[in-house]
Amino acid sequence: MEGLVIALFLCLILALVTKYLSIPAIPFYILTGVLLGKAGLGMVQADDISQFFSEMGLIFLLFFMGLGLKPERIAANRSAVLTSGIIDLNINMFIGFFAAYLLGFSMTESLIVASAFYISSTAMAITSLVENRKLMFREAETIIWLMVFEDLVLIIFLAIISAGDQNLLLFVAKILGVLGILYAFAHYGKEFLISILDRDDELPIIFTFAAVLTTASVALVLDIPETLMVIALGVAFATTDPDAFEQHARPFKDVFLVVFFVFFGVTIDFSGGANLFNISVICILAVLSKLLSGLITGLVIHESALSGLEIWANTIGRGEFSIALAVLYGSPVVGTTIAAMVIVTSIIGSFAAKYSTILRRGITHIGRRKAPTHRVHSGR
Repeated sequence: MEGLVIALFLCLILALVTKYLSIPAIPFYILTGVLLGKAGLGMVQADDISQFFSEMGLIFLLFFMGLGLKPERIAANRSAVLTSGIIDLNINMFIGFFAAYLLGFSMTESLIVASAFYISSTAMAITSLVENRKLMFREAETIIWLMVFEDLVLIIFLAIISAGDQNLLLFVAKILGVLGILYAFAHYGKEFLISILDRDDELPIIFTFAAVLTTASVALVLDIPETLMVIALGVAFATTDPDAFEQHARPFKDVFLVVFFVFFGVTIDFSGGANLFNISVICILAVLSKLLSGLITGLVIHESALSGLEIWANTIGRGEFSIALAVLYGSPVVGTTIAAMVIVTSIIGSFAAKYSTILRRGITHIGRRKAPTHRVHSGR
């Protein structure tokens, strides 16, 4: 318990500093855990309390992800979603998988590394657009749809990898059954849900917390992935009043997620077989692959390499979902590799997003200076 208090106190200081500097706090939460845990001072160890809070952070993160997925908006913008998403998926998943495999990871480990390598941090991308006042940029919508597509890919990945050795038909039947109940409850109980959310007492907060935990618990009893079911709950509730659910769930998500990141860092052990060369290669490629996919996306959608540079700057950072994949399915070596990638890319990404406008102006200025000038010579 003392370790949890120390970790939260340090994270409070870090949150204040990072907010003041307008940089993402996630890598610093992880670094705090590394400093306090196995790889550092050894002052803090994971226990049942921190594990419970960490699990709550992951569950509420995925619930938030579901609330942000609005099927009608995706359907209305399917061309933009598919075009940008497929470019991003093919380039980054391909590079991530083959890089990991050639570096000696097993086929399964390479798939997990590639998935974490591919998926950008939605929280960092949206936050950078807001804090750097770029929501009116034409690239902002493309970046947002990229995040939506990546979230959809993550859902499919979770469903496939969670099936394991189960009877596939029974597994799918159980998932479809629970999904049907969730959507029926959200559809036919919409007025009831809105009446609860409109109250100004503690009931909306208690209901939101209980709904998320109950869904996760039922999924565990039925032996289906609670991660997938919590996302589905968020998607179902998004058809009612998603803003209200976000408001009531945000305090749980924000606090528990800090614990999740810190104690992920606590469990990292660099003496557990992680290879510094492998980590360096993955980190470098993670930055370069997003540059390649960003440039191609910018050229295809906006017919501008500078637009691609803006897309790259705001999608470099890997974060919450990459760490979630490492926690759920990664070995210690995979977890350490992904953690290092998250720390490096999120720090680089925060500064790239902050100064991307200056970078674009500099490139434009250099291009103009190098452009040949044609002078008209008067004849004699």
